[in-house]
Amino acid sequence: MDGLALEEEIVAASDTLDIKSTKKFPLTLRLVILAIALVCVIYICSICLELKGISTNSKFLGISVFKQPCPRPSDLPSNTRMGTPYLHYPEPKTYSRDECSCNPVRYFCIVSMQRSGSGWFETFLNSHINVSSNGEIFSVSKRRENVSLILKTMDEVYNLDWFTSASKNECSAAVGFKWMLNQGLMDHHKEIVEYLEQKQVSAIFLFRRNLLRRMVSVLANTYDKDFKLLNGTHKSHVHSTMEATILAKYKPQINVTLLIPELKKTKETVAKAVAYFKNIRHIVLYYEDLVNNRTSKCYVEEMSSACKYELTKGQTNQLAMRKMMGWLLPHDTTWTQYEDHRDVCLGTSRPFRAIRTPLLIH
Repeated sequence: MDGLALEEEIVAASDTLDIKSTKKFPLTLRLVILAIALVCVIYICSICLELKGISTNSKFLGISVFKQPCPRPSDLPSNTRMGTPYLHYPEPKTYSRDECSCNPVRYFCIVSMQRSGSGWFETFLNSHINVSSNGEIFSVSKRRENVSLILKTMDEVYNLDWFTSASKNECSAAVGFKWMLNQGLMDHHKEIVEYLEQKQVSAIFLFRRNLLRRMVSVLANTYDKDFKLLNGTHKSHVHSTMEATILAKYKPQINVTLLIPELKKTKETVAKAVAYFKNIRHIVLYYEDLVNNRTSKCYVEEMSSACKYELTKGQTNQLAMRKMMGWLLPHDTTWTQYEDHRDVCLGTSRPFRAIRTPLLIH
């Protein structure tokens, strides 16, 4: 009986302890401790994920962890900092750049006039696997009806949301388009200059030295639009000697009285355009200097960087093109010599056949 009494006393004592412990640690307190522990665990995990550069978002706690930002110019190696203020990291709305999201992109605009060799020049640029030059996007009058539409269109191009046959999409290293002086550029030059300065767009001016030949080409092209000499079709650019011979048979008549005033007007327009954009990073090129594979005094001017050079004896137009591409692209390119500028248009020669792997920056 004494043993039973002792067991009853022990059971009663343990029940008393359970009641006291329950009173000391009520259910609410336990839940609070559990919630604090969960918050600590989630906070620690979010810090770990942030260090790994993984994007996550916890709505419950309001904690946001983002991808690591692309490197600033100061973060780049010293040998790649040239022109770094003009490096961009666009985020397209229509697709993701994926592993190329931190590949830098430069923005450019080819400013020219009709029949000045801009078609050949753009073919030359697009032969690079990472360059996208999207043609005369403002040849469509609706896109240049007002300044707002012009700026909206340029936003799409430079955000890599503009799709043409020349678009290289995700891994573009340079993106731009061709803009003729008579396609709204001169009419809204103040707003456009402000936009290009803000976006840090590099302007490439391409003109002809021989304005008389340009005039003849304009007249011949206008004539062919009406009469379609090549088997009933009109071609602004020919790609064979036979086609060129057929079109060359037309001899336009020029009004001598208006000839000099027209040439002066064209020259003044060119000078005015360069003056409007003089504060923007730019270079001035001439078609004749680029296509003639000879010792040339091709003057290439880069005003905003105070960097001027003139080809000397033994240097050819191809050196000018190589330097221009180095000025335009944010990574190294291997150059392949071409024998004739016409081969670029025919596709038999690709100046950028050997391309180094783009510089991936993480």
